[in-house]
Amino acid sequence: MRLTKKRAILFLLCSVAVAALAGSAIARPLHRNSGAGATEQPAVFTNSLVAEARKYIGTNPTGRSSLWCGAFMDMVLRRTGHKGGGNLALGYSHYGRRVSGPQVGAIAVMGRNGGGHVGVVSGIDANGNPIIVSGNHNHTVAESVYPRSRISAYVMPGG
Repeated sequence: MRLTKKRAILFLLCSVAVAALAGSAIARPLHRNSGAGATEQPAVFTNSLVAEARKYIGTNPTGRSSLWCGAFMDMVLRRTGHKGGGNLALGYSHYGRRVSGPQVGAIAVMGRNGGGHVGVVSGIDANGNPIIVSGNHNHTVAESVYPRSRISAYVMPGG
């Protein structure tokens, strides 16, 4: 009986761990091909900006204590072979080529009281809201869904 109780507890703990890990992946886009005529990205699709930005989730690679989302974006751009965009979030609205909506790899520029915020689009949720990897999101690099109404510009970086 004691062994059965231990197995039940182990099963419960494993189930909770799997549920927690699955919950964090829900916001990420599923890049798979659904068959003929599918418009989703193929499984091998990856974007260098998104991949580079995701490397730093949970950290602050800039060493700055405040207002560092632009510096993070600049670092990601440079490390992926693009021209840097500077440290000011709102300056990215004039960087690269403007696009009409969210696209994986596009830079999303947002306004906020006293300034702006910037990050790279890693996906789009079921409601059409962009999923964005950005620096200085609660003092760390994070991947989160933002309301699409908050985005003032989407730009694709040039070479």
